Amino acid sequence: MSNPKTQKSKFDRVLGKKDVFSIAFGAMIGWSWVVMAGQWIMKAGTAGAMLAFVMGGIMIMFVGLTYAELTSAMPQCGGEQIFSLRALGPNWSFLCTWAIILGYVGVVAFEACALPTVLEYIAPGIMKGYMYSVEGFDIYGTWVAIGVVSSIIITIVNYIGVKPAAYMQGVFTFIIVGIGVVLMFGSALKGDIAHTKPLFDHGFGGLLSVAVMTPFMFVGFDVIPQAAEEIAIPFKQIGKVILISIASAVAWYALIILAVSLMMSKGEMETSVLITADAMKKAYGGYTIMADILIIGGMAGILSSWNSFFMGGSRAIYALAEAKCLPSFLTKIHPKYKTPSNAVLLIGAISCIAPFFGRAMMEWLTNAGGVGAVTAYMMVSISFLVLRKKEPDLDRPYKVKNHRFVGFMAISLSGLMLILYMPGMPSGLSIPEWIIIGVWALLGIVFCAYAKKKFPEFGRVLNIELQEAVKK
Repeated sequence: MSNPKTQKSKFDRVLGKKDVFSIAFGAMIGWSWVVMAGQWIMKAGTAGAMLAFVMGGIMIMFVGLTYAELTSAMPQCGGEQIFSLRALGPNWSFLCTWAIILGYVGVVAFEACALPTVLEYIAPGIMKGYMYSVEGFDIYGTWVAIGVVSSIIITIVNYIGVKPAAYMQGVFTFIIVGIGVVLMFGSALKGDIAHTKPLFDHGFGGLLSVAVMTPFMFVGFDVIPQAAEEIAIPFKQIGKVILISIASAVAWYALIILAVSLMMSKGEMETSVLITADAMKKAYGGYTIMADILIIGGMAGILSSWNSFFMGGSRAIYALAEAKCLPSFLTKIHPKYKTPSNAVLLIGAISCIAPFFGRAMMEWLTNAGGVGAVTAYMMVSISFLVLRKKEPDLDRPYKVKNHRFVGFMAISLSGLMLILYMPGMPSGLSIPEWIIIGVWALLGIVFCAYAKKKFPEFGRVLNIELQEAVKK
């Protein structure tokens, strides 16, 4: 690998501590709790679902510790790409970054399908202009139009600057938390402990079936390293915010599961169209408006996750291109808005395509994206240990204690989670999900081969001149 090239950052440092937390936490809680909390309970029971999220949270917390140290030491745009390139070299770095981009693109495309789903619950008659069916789901012109138009709006917001996107993120996260707290409060007053039984349902297989979903639900804290060059807080604090956001998300999911379970019996869940909304309605005397208010929280969650992963995905693509691992047009930074404009437009184009595949695409993307995220987490964890040995004197403003134990646990738990996705496991992926992963891998091979042939500097390391004002 050639000597690192030094250049000035092309980004503006405009994100404060609240911005960073709302980007990570808002991305992690999203809207999945609105549509999937009841499914988690029915798959594993109340305690089983909560335990699955705690298990997933433990894995993510160990991984988060490695991210906390590496981000504080190398606060450059690209996150995983920067860490793995420095530790493992360009080929493994490409694999790591391409995997996390699958996770980000999966969420972005997922949300493009999620918004029309939520609107359909509020206004069932909104779907007009039947087009065709995918996996038994009828796709209408209005469904596609809602997804595409909203994709364009999110693209524009991210195109014109990170600060407007961060402000919007803060507003959405506030709405989500406020409505979630209203549900928890009503459940605490009106809930019935008898509804929480059975505490564990469908045995160990049920627990695992929920556990494999959790990495996709916790994807979001890793957006922080992607935007590290745009963060205007001391580097040591970046690591702390990552860990606080993960702990907050674990608590959030566990409390939402408990709140829904206290309000809804198993029989009621089986006949409910949207279990969490019906739990809110029941907690407040059967008023339909309370279910609609919760749906508004779901819409805010959709936009929150969508916005965060748009930000993370575009920065990851930019970082790969800047390292000469993707076509150079993706390195363009808008002269006025200081955003990776072409990378943003690429993510926007993918987002606009997803609604044409309907609701079936949502579950496929959840699990396929989870595989991508966990693969990247394992490789970052390996990079963490390699750099401790390879560069012991690297300045680490946030330094993890017992690094060997933390690194070993992060690698082991990530590896175990990957095994759970394999064929033959109770939680193994379906054929469409493997097709998505296979197509993404093939695209990666094509891009990697192209970049190696096109650019002699393939996998170059860039050192960014960091502003001393935040280096405390």
